[in-house]
Amino acid sequence: MQEKSVITRTVEAAGGVYAPGHLGELTQIVDFALVDTVIEETRTAEKRLRWLPSRVVVYFVLALALFEDRSYRGVWGKLTAGLPLVRPAASSLSRARRRIGAAPLRRLFEILAGPVAHLGQAGSFYRGLRTVAVDGALLHVPDEEALTWRYPKRTGESLEFGYPLLRLVVLVECDTRVVLAAAFGPESDGELSYVGRLLSALDRTMLLLADAGFDANEFARDVQATGAQFLVRSSARRIPTPFRRLGDGSYLARIGYGVLPVLLTVRVIEASVTATLADGTVRTEQWRLLTSLLNPAAHPATGLVDLYHERWQSETTYFSIKATMLDGRVLCSRSLTGLDQEVYALLTTYQALIHAAADTTCTRPGLDMDRISFTVLLATAADTVTTATKILPPVGPADLVGTIGRAALHPARHRHRVKARTRKKPTSKYGPNAGQQPQKAQKYMIRTTVAFFEHGLNSRSRR
Repeated sequence: MQEKSVITRTVEAAGGVYAPGHLGELTQIVDFALVDTVIEETRTAEKRLRWLPSRVVVYFVLALALFEDRSYRGVWGKLTAGLPLVRPAASSLSRARRRIGAAPLRRLFEILAGPVAHLGQAGSFYRGLRTVAVDGALLHVPDEEALTWRYPKRTGESLEFGYPLLRLVVLVECDTRVVLAAAFGPESDGELSYVGRLLSALDRTMLLLADAGFDANEFARDVQATGAQFLVRSSARRIPTPFRRLGDGSYLARIGYGVLPVLLTVRVIEASVTATLADGTVRTEQWRLLTSLLNPAAHPATGLVDLYHERWQSETTYFSIKATMLDGRVLCSRSLTGLDQEVYALLTTYQALIHAAADTTCTRPGLDMDRISFTVLLATAADTVTTATKILPPVGPADLVGTIGRAALHPARHRHRVKARTRKKPTSKYGPNAGQQPQKAQKYMIRTTVAFFEHGLNSRSRR
């Protein structure tokens, strides 16, 4: 006789037509009370109770971000896998999305945005300052007339090419990679045109890291006006004139001539950075950093050069969203409101996943967030939606780790590796560097030498 096992369990969800409205274990982070409050605040509640109430639609849109490769009915099937409920038509789900609009998803993101690292957490703080990073990335938008007037394609001498592009600029907390603020719009507007909408998230407890794309006098002034400190990589176009040399090899200079009504005093750190890869390849670059941290005794130059590497946390955030959640796919919404809704849903779901990871680190002092696998976070969270696991919080003490946190904790420690970079598209801006990057990920060693560049900074190729 063939053996068989019968496993039974009780699924606890909201009652009646609200039952499909959940996000598995992530519902404990984006809970019913929060979603209901946001719906009321944004005045998007249904006028009469129907099969798709607004709360259910909000969770459905968030679930679309967890299951980007699924159709509307496929995602609905995930939400109701353990529940004997009817399946609405795709057109009904599409109309429900249009009914609630983008406002509830935007408000959810704003509520979940904010730092999560506890004071002094390794990787998130530098000498008492919370380290945060800003950067931008591009997402592909459907080639639809309803969108291209707002999100135009790139143009050559005579032809348009590629997909329309959406520029997303985020401010993230280093190490945890939680998003503090985000802004997005057409790619034709540069990163600096969006970053002003993020500065309200800064305060005097923070140190902002940014690459050479943010080397602008007005940007440095505006960051300093928030009370935050900054560490920004300088472009080769800037030619600072020293007015005081400091003991660690750095120097003080004033910037903003002809631009700012009051010149800004900054500290300039120039260094040669040599990276030795595991295969023996040696690469040397010239770096020039501008910082508002003027005291070399409190903030040595070599320490700030090493700290600047943390700016790559913003790149890791984009990799999690673009490569892991979207898997390189084009955004699916074909209206401006739908596109806004989809981007805020991606950011909100990403935030919920990072909060689940942060809860795990709270239970184990000294645990580095680098030990948390985002790929496993996403997969496990999606599984809890399908199985309708832990939708409601447990009776008694809260389980901060939960199913998601236990699964995503990786046993190995973070390794310093340089990532393989290849040119995947003929329109890529990395074209001039084809063949100059390693073909596989490798460990590396860094050696930093602080020195004054008498002949200025060498121009860098675009990469």
